Amino acid sequence: MFSTVSFKGALKGFALTAAAIFICIACAYAQSPQQEAVSAVGFQKGRNYFSPEPFEHYDSVSGTRNQRLAAIHAFARFIGTRSPEHLAWCAELTAIPFKKAAKGTLPYLEKPEMNALLAAPDRRTSQGARDHALLLFLYNAGARADEAARLTVAGLDLGTSPAAKLLGKGNKTRLCPLWPSTAGVLNTLVATRGGHEPVFLNRRREAITRFGIYDLVKRHAARAAQRVPSIAAKRVSPHVIRHTTAVHLLRAGVDINTIRAWLGHVSLDTTNIYAEVDLAMKAKALGECSIPDDSRRHWRKEPGLMVFLRSL
Repeated sequence: MFSTVSFKGALKGFALTAAAIFICIACAYAQSPQQEAVSAVGFQKGRNYFSPEPFEHYDSVSGTRNQRLAAIHAFARFIGTRSPEHLAWCAELTAIPFKKAAKGTLPYLEKPEMNALLAAPDRRTSQGARDHALLLFLYNAGARADEAARLTVAGLDLGTSPAAKLLGKGNKTRLCPLWPSTAGVLNTLVATRGGHEPVFLNRRREAITRFGIYDLVKRHAARAAQRVPSIAAKRVSPHVIRHTTAVHLLRAGVDINTIRAWLGHVSLDTTNIYAEVDLAMKAKALGECSIPDDSRRHWRKEPGLMVFLRSL
């Protein structure tokens, strides 16, 4: 049972995310108040609502359009598995192409900018010490915001070979080495806590959320921009710090496969993007293969030679 009205209602929800759109449409399909039977005409109306034109009218950002279209494609596949007689309609709907867009450059911080960000918190206060430890850990480990939020004291090894055990995407764990300075800061932070407790706490002594980490980074980036103005032109986030870690490791000569394991990427293709964004490494490579300047001056422009010729 399905109501075609729900198609238009979901599409007009301009502010809805892709997940919300999918949920609204799926609920309308499963529990239509009008209990309208699925018909060829009804599906044709729905396909018209999901044609590219409405997206072009409502969306100015291709990424937003593609995100919503992906949810619509998922709904079409959902219908196809439960209503085989409408497979042709589903094929037409999933054939609506994604909008192509130019890819922007990968944002990251230069070393002076990262140093300014790390120096932004006031380490004389307990909150400032926590903020500095979190920023330093994000930079050291290249951790995602969610990974840092879920890190527990038991996941830290602050011995002779300090490391952190991170739980990443797909519940995959990885060990990330820590600098001695990072280990020292974290050791001070968690000195009186049990192994089950989170490493990074908020003001209510609860585990900080990834939203709290985003707010923390944004707040200190604004303060760091007062010292290094170039930061103000960048949208600094925990993931930008993750990009910064990868680029700085690459500049230090760390091989790309080690960086892949460091960041917890499944595919090496994901890590290869960092080799494409570093302008300093591109300039260095260009310098190594540059053609030497062997241009010769015209003999008439050699003063010594002209004097010699006139003396003959």
